[in-house]
Amino acid sequence: MSGHRDSRQLALAAAGVAAVIAATAFATRALLTRQAAIARRRIGKPLGEIALDADRVWRPKLGGTRVELLILGDSIAAGLGAERPKDVLGARIAKGVAGFLGRPVQVRTVASVGAESRDLSRQIDRLPAGYRPDVAVVIVGGNDVTHRTHVSVAAAQLEEAVVRLRARGAEVVVGTCPDLGALLAVPQPLRSIGAQASRQLARAQAGAAARAGARVVSLRRAVGHLFVANPDDMFSLDRFHPSALGYRRTADALVPEVVAALAGAARSMPDTRAGTIAEGLAEA
Repeated sequence: MSGHRDSRQLALAAAGVAAVIAATAFATRALLTRQAAIARRRIGKPLGEIALDADRVWRPKLGGTRVELLILGDSIAAGLGAERPKDVLGARIAKGVAGFLGRPVQVRTVASVGAESRDLSRQIDRLPAGYRPDVAVVIVGGNDVTHRTHVSVAAAQLEEAVVRLRARGAEVVVGTCPDLGALLAVPQPLRSIGAQASRQLARAQAGAAARAGARVVSLRRAVGHLFVANPDDMFSLDRFHPSALGYRRTADALVPEVVAALAGAARSMPDTRAGTIAEGLAEA
């Protein structure tokens, strides 16, 4: 009888613990849902959903064979928040590369506001069949976190995109998911959860991109501390996307890897274009 009574008490205790866990989980989901709504209201859409067009040849007076730069990914890659075309991330990268190589740089942007890793495939599909970029820069991940895409799925989609870009003959540089913990407009504990999720995704992205042959830049390590320390200067009006200075600092972190990628291509592929890039590297 005693054993039966003990078993019954254990079952009741287990049921009680399960009920508490379920209630806590429900309360947590409700809290996070409310906080997500608060964050959306705070951020809003003061910038709209279309980034400025920076697709052109930058530093055309430099002469020589131009470098073809392709930009893929989400709203940060597209440059949402920049108030002038020259401050868009692609333009900033182009000017940095042009200054280093002494060659003009043609920017082509297929990145789009709201894009997730799954959208990279469609962005590549939109490219002309014969288009061959010298280097492609990919920044994606923030929307995967907010839409709760599984880390392994998002990383695999990025890896597939890098493989496809490499098949086109492009060198690839991936800027991993920014640290969402820097978004002060997002209340706690949602911000901490977002920070943890974005860091987890960034680590998975780094491994996937490297396996596919891309160079990797951790945006959290490279510029995340700047956004935390100087939010008024580094963020744009919506406190979510970078400002002109934010894009400049982000480009500063990416340009060395883009140049290094081009240098590697110049050494391994001694065709006319690569040779011209190599000349620019030698003169820099």
